[in-house]
Amino acid sequence: MAEVEFGGMKFKGGKIFVILTLLSTLAGGLWGGFEVYKDYMNMREKIESYHAPDLSGIEKQLAVLKQDMTNLREIEKVIKESANDSREYTRDIKNDLKEEIHHMSTQLDSIEKRGKEAFRLVRDSIEVNDTKVRNMITVNSERFDTRREQLRTDMDNLEQRMKTTMKELEKGIKDKIQKALENPLANMQK
Repeated sequence: MAEVEFGGMKFKGGKIFVILTLLSTLAGGLWGGFEVYKDYMNMREKIESYHAPDLSGIEKQLAVLKQDMTNLREIEKVIKESANDSREYTRDIKNDLKEEIHHMSTQLDSIEKRGKEAFRLVRDSIEVNDTKVRNMITVNSERFDTRREQLRTDMDNLEQRMKTTMKELEKGIKDKIQKALENPLANMQK
């Protein structure tokens, strides 16, 4: 049988493999714990550095769009008043002005609809992203808590097995020393 000396103790046969297995399991558990902790810290850093998107540009554009719409409505009123005042002029000019006003009104409605749709899309996108981030935080928090508890349990079990094994080894060594001291041949060699 193979005999290996470790820390002043000699091991024969399969005991070394049990010890090596325990040591490699302990090292693997420690490494796995470190990796989970590192992943947790990376995720925590990303979550803490999250900033909501800046919507001030969209709000400014909406304010400009509203002002443009107000201006266009005022222009429409002026054009209508001019059309009424110029009724004495030719009917062709009057009809051309009415068509132009109608076209501008259609464009204004189209712009207003697009503005409202853009605002709704941005609001929906913010709500969806907020929900996704909250769900990610919840899921990852639960996953990390579960994994941490599993590692604690595994480490407690490993510690208990190590204590039991050490007690058994210590008892075996004490028994061998006691047998050696009680051996009558041990006294003759002095």
